[in-house]
Amino acid sequence: MKTPRLALAATALLATTALAACGSSADGVKASADGGGKAEVVLRLPDPGNNGFLALGKKDGSLDRALAAVHAKVSWTGSAGPFAPAAQALSADQLDVALGSITSAVAALAQKPGFKLFAQTAPDGVGEGILVKNDSPIKSVQDLVGRKVAVSQGGTSEYLLLKALEKNNIPADKVERVYLRADQTSGVFNSGQVDAWATWNTFSTPSIANSGAHFLVNGKEVGSDNYAVWAVRNGFAEKHPDVVKAFYTYLHENGLKEKADPAAYLNVFTDSGPTAVTPAEKDIAVNIGKQGATADVIADADIARFGTVAQFFADQKVTKQPVDVKPYLIDISKIADGAK
Repeated sequence: MKTPRLALAATALLATTALAACGSSADGVKASADGGGKAEVVLRLPDPGNNGFLALGKKDGSLDRALAAVHAKVSWTGSAGPFAPAAQALSADQLDVALGSITSAVAALAQKPGFKLFAQTAPDGVGEGILVKNDSPIKSVQDLVGRKVAVSQGGTSEYLLLKALEKNNIPADKVERVYLRADQTSGVFNSGQVDAWATWNTFSTPSIANSGAHFLVNGKEVGSDNYAVWAVRNGFAEKHPDVVKAFYTYLHENGLKEKADPAAYLNVFTDSGPTAVTPAEKDIAVNIGKQGATADVIADADIARFGTVAQFFADQKVTKQPVDVKPYLIDISKIADGAK
């Protein structure tokens, strides 16, 4: 939220818009255009933005072609953003599939979830972490004591900060967490109102390329288990497992293609404007993409690491108690092709 991290960036590139405006799907089924044949299933996804293989799949129609084999097509519903509102949209039958992080998923699963997780992408060791300005006096995690760090509450950002503090034996209350939405933090960070910013590659790449920032520590250095995960609405998964399987296959195969040539998946629709990767950002984005992973099945080893994240959040009082993730997982490998 793992599909190459460029794909994760693509799905989180824009602020969340009015997902609530999307109507109920009636489980995604609509009559075929000619009035005959098999009913067509509509899979509602957040718009992929300007980068990543889903953006290319929207532009060239390859995703719809892949889903046509299971009598389905995509409806792009607003723009992707933080997983918390997407989780609410899934539970409210306003969205069918969304991408997030396991950290934000754990926080959402602590509520009353209406979704399950069906795919994972390995943690991003190089694209997420804690940013400081190049001229900052902060040279180590120990230097964060008494400082202000911008975080998004209950997800990747807060997790990365708490992991860094734990690894360096620093009590969490020795550092002030300033809770901000990720898409509203750049100006606060650049103006010096906070001393550091824990974030992921959607925001770290432009900050490093354009705003004179660098990682104090990255995900690998703090021992992050922050997978990206794909979530599907319960009702959709129950009625259309073949569509979920076909979508997963598209994620896996096209994620491998993007990892092999990340540059080919940048600026799919436009090379200018707020969604475009600038020339200064390109090398950073390509480097992150080459070191990323693709969406894959959720294996036992991944489940164990999900449990580690859930226990960590409970220990850190982010959640009231450990969340058992296992009941909310789908083994995509056990869905037979053409299953109903």
